[in-house]
Amino acid sequence: MRTPPVLTAREAAELVGDGATVSVSSASAIGVPDALLAGIGQRFEETAHPAGITSLHCINSGEMSSGIAGVDHLAKPGLLRRILGGSFPAGPATMDAPPVRRMIAAGQVEAYNIPSGIMYQMHRAAALRQPGVLTQSGLGTYADPRVEGAKMNAAAPDFVRLEQFDGQEWLFYPAVPVDVALIRATTADPRGNLTFEEEASPLGALDIAYAARNSGGVVIAQVKRLTDVPHHPREVLVPGILVDAVVVAPDQVQTGLAEYDPAISGNELRDLDAIEPLEFSLEKVICRRAAMELARNDVVNLGFGISAGVPRVLLEEGIFDQVTWVIEQGPVGGFPLTGFQFGAAINPDAIVRSSDQFTLLQGGGFDAGLLSFMEVSSAGDVNVSLLKARPHATAGIGGFADITGFAPNLVFSGQFTAGRKDVTLGEGRLAINEDGAIAKFVPDVAQISFAGALAAERGQKVRYVTERCVLELRDAGLTVIEIAPGVRLQEDVLDRSAIPLAVADDLVEMDARIFTDAPMGLTLAEPRRPLPDQQELRERVQR
Repeated sequence: MRTPPVLTAREAAELVGDGATVSVSSASAIGVPDALLAGIGQRFEETAHPAGITSLHCINSGEMSSGIAGVDHLAKPGLLRRILGGSFPAGPATMDAPPVRRMIAAGQVEAYNIPSGIMYQMHRAAALRQPGVLTQSGLGTYADPRVEGAKMNAAAPDFVRLEQFDGQEWLFYPAVPVDVALIRATTADPRGNLTFEEEASPLGALDIAYAARNSGGVVIAQVKRLTDVPHHPREVLVPGILVDAVVVAPDQVQTGLAEYDPAISGNELRDLDAIEPLEFSLEKVICRRAAMELARNDVVNLGFGISAGVPRVLLEEGIFDQVTWVIEQGPVGGFPLTGFQFGAAINPDAIVRSSDQFTLLQGGGFDAGLLSFMEVSSAGDVNVSLLKARPHATAGIGGFADITGFAPNLVFSGQFTAGRKDVTLGEGRLAINEDGAIAKFVPDVAQISFAGALAAERGQKVRYVTERCVLELRDAGLTVIEIAPGVRLQEDVLDRSAIPLAVADDLVEMDARIFTDAPMGLTLAEPRRPLPDQQELRERVQR
């Protein structure tokens, strides 16, 4: 019987050679094999090895605000030569930049921000010995080599290529063979079979393990515990044939919070009545209006940021069960969580692999995406990934480019201006007494996370929801289609934008109920894709 050895994290670090490519399965504060990363960092401090490694992170490893260091264990000059990540550690501007972000800013490491879904596909390509990924995800955005080529600093050589195929433009992201896979599970049985019963998601563990195995590399699994009893085969998500070594870390946490929550891993159902409604605020106003873009039976992707409050709006309105949420980390259905637990959900209907979730998202197989914005350009471009003055305050692109590429309906939410405001909110109205000093609708965004021109070509419906107005991407450009009661069109909207905005001939007021401190009696639109008539289906079967 093949039995992988049980090692300490420091012993496992000896399996990482100089110049190795190390791939890490994680999602910010979820599923981080932190003990393994710490072991590599410890070995380097003691021996100066491994040196010059490349590190791959489909989604960020670690969450600085929650105390999970993750990739920052590797952020040591001489240890880390190159890093490719879907996202990176981030934190408030009041905090120092995380070590890996300081290295990137100083040009001490070649750094790329690759869309998370593409990163998973690159692993599959490496496992299949394919040259890479040919896709239209990222066209026209910062990932396009005609823009930034996904490079985060001048130290990074060209990586992404523009190709012509079948009369269309495509981006080519080369596969990167993996020497060492660092994955995490809950329990390993005697044969190294891994189960994920307490994890928020299996993330990309299997794909990363395949990539290492088929590249002639090694797979190291961090687990919470061992068992002497073989796992039931249907519960195994990573088979032991792929696992070369096991490290036990009994203190590993499920998410960024210390306590294990069985409702996140689907091991019990939790009553949602204890979830507090959003405080009446500009954020709630925006979330309410974004919620009005949904229809019954919608499958909806939810992004990080202000949009993450929309599920709480639906819950307060008693219509939470009328849509199904899908999150890039893997949960399908349930109640999406925020903060350190973003990427997890309470009472999910299913928890699929991130790589499989991105297959749905990249192909546009969902009804709507609720996302956020930091800046919007005159072309409808959106920036969510870069604040030039404080780069470490944003995590990077994540799955944003994958999600927005072909989504049929997109709703980007955010406040109309940035900076301190004095507003009067309530009784069905919004009055802006003193506005934020920073325009968010600008001639050009700092980084193109979403390309408005391509969305228009593809026929995607794109709206931008703010506290004072709703805009739509039309042939005439950004067009104001709704305005809040009490808001002045010229003074509070057109004059507060740094770009000209068109105004719809049929401009209407936003629903006054949005601006009242009480449940608004929200109802969702009729289903976009009604279910087939059951009687008609029976008759067809009988015929």
